Amino acid sequence: MRPTTKDVASEAGVSLATVDRVLNSRPGVRKKTIDTVNETIQRIGFERNQLAATLARKRGYKFGFVLPKGGDEFLKEIVLRILEINEVSRADMIEVDVVRIDEKNPYETTKSLSKITSNDFDGLAIMAPELPQIRDAIARVRERGIQTIPFIANQQEGEFVGIDNRAAGATAGRLMGRFLSCREGTIAVVTDTMKSRDSLERRLGFDDIINRDYPSFKVLPSLETHGDSSRVHKIIHTIFMAHADLVAIYIMGSEAREILKAIKLYGQNKPHLKIAHERTPSTVYALRNCELDAVVTQDPGHLVRSAVRILRANCENRSTLASQEKIRIEILLPENL
Repeated sequence: MRPTTKDVASEAGVSLATVDRVLNSRPGVRKKTIDTVNETIQRIGFERNQLAATLARKRGYKFGFVLPKGGDEFLKEIVLRILEINEVSRADMIEVDVVRIDEKNPYETTKSLSKITSNDFDGLAIMAPELPQIRDAIARVRERGIQTIPFIANQQEGEFVGIDNRAAGATAGRLMGRFLSCREGTIAVVTDTMKSRDSLERRLGFDDIINRDYPSFKVLPSLETHGDSSRVHKIIHTIFMAHADLVAIYIMGSEAREILKAIKLYGQNKPHLKIAHERTPSTVYALRNCELDAVVTQDPGHLVRSAVRILRANCENRSTLASQEKIRIEILLPENL
């Protein structure tokens, strides 16, 4: 027989009402008692009937994905996957929505997060810059009883939905070193912003590999486009004009469209190696047309599904299957699209 809530109450030495409060994250229970109940649940192998538990709440779950307003092609892919899961999750009494924030203005982002209450959402998957104001705002969201999890770009310790970005940068570095073989020269690194933790970690991983295993290459400081088209063109034009020994360009952010256009315009068909991140219509087109050599990516559908599963599990005070939630780093070449 599977253990029941009565078994949990008996083993933990508490009432059924206390077990119910702990399972449903209701107030009025001391932390020591919560820890005792949770330890008992793990020890005797109690598993909830999740559908019955959701019905008992008399309402489903509502989860939000907090995403930048600016939006690039990769974010559009994310939003499409969110719309998909919103359709298929209705049978599980789960509703999913998108909340847009101004990622370039931390004070506006803080204001947006401060308006969200537990009546609006049970949990939030948050993609936001790594800034003190935003970290504090996320902490206050959790204080209001809303579960949070970092999404794609990590902002807090613990669970995180996304790839290991340091490993992703190291992967790009290894591909670049292998593809360039024994050549020498300069490598340019271009990204949207270094305030984003994913860009920072990718750069660290990239430098680890290049500096250790390919010291004949000189890697330039990271150049930030801030999503500005005219700035992109100035940066790429300046790179080609100033570095006659340029051998490769590493597109470290998730938006490659304008950078690829500028490379094609100013590169004059020179055989430079180009590696980017994230599968989007633009990177797929560039791979197929030999304008990119490789793409290091992550599955947007897996990201969204994993975030929803983890948020629900956190709301229900249970764990998830770690191997199922691990987001893989994938390498795309023209041959395996």
